[in-house]
Amino acid sequence: MKFEALCQSGLGSSFMVQMNINNILKQENVKENIEVSHSDVGSATPDQADYFFIDPTLKTAAGSLPDDRVIVLNSLVDANELKEKVNAILDKEGISHD
Repeated sequence: MKFEALCQSGLGSSFMVQMNINNILKQENVKENIEVSHSDVGSATPDQADYFFIDPTLKTAAGSLPDDRVIVLNSLVDANELKEKVNAILDKEGISHD
């Protein structure tokens, strides 16, 4: 499985979200191999990842991505929101976590 964090330029906020997702996966004791990367929203294609994490302002720019695989983060710095959304995906996919 692959998660990808997206931002306008693919450098700053997407890298921060990537690191935060990796931390959550560690805290949740996820044993399954989940690759987490980051990129710019303009070059993202549906085959790049299973789930895409974006800022709400980029929702329109992510129009080519399947809606059911785009996870909109209302706040890129809210660790609780990110954890809830990552855990919801893990539950949906049947991936064991704490």
